[in-house]
Amino acid sequence: MSDEVKQEEGAVEAPVEAAPEAAPVAAPAAAAEAEVEVPAKFKAIVEEIEKMAVLELSELVKVFEKKFGVSAAAVAVAGPAAAGGGEEAKSAFDAELTDAGANKIAVIKAVKEALGLGLKEAKDLVDAAPSMLKTGMKKEDAEELSKKITEAGGKVTLK
Repeated sequence: MSDEVKQEEGAVEAPVEAAPEAAPVAAPAAAAEAEVEVPAKFKAIVEEIEKMAVLELSELVKVFEKKFGVSAAAVAVAGPAAAGGGEEAKSAFDAELTDAGANKIAVIKAVKEALGLGLKEAKDLVDAAPSMLKTGMKKEDAEELSKKITEAGGKVTLK
């Protein structure tokens, strides 16, 4: 099994992100299989991922994040940022939580309220610091978010 995990870590990144959407509901999973053609070399890996529970998939994503230094949130946001060009970067700001600080609970609450997340999602985001909180915000909104998190004890960098 460790060989399969190594193969999953090294070879498959995009199907892991698609699998959490398909795993909880059987009907969309069948429709997704009909639309997506899986190469033979990834078929066994994709089948294993489809069998995983949501918690196992979350754990696998964390392994990918640590092993390859990527963030699931950053991957989803990278496309529009690259296509935007230089002018948009001046008017759109990204808020990145660089450090949760000593009062982690207050930071989790602030992230939860500011971004409208559930408690687990907010905790996972804070635990994964440095992590991207929100992208493509107006300067005023980014500064307000930064202020809320900073008041709670976290450190936010605006990019």
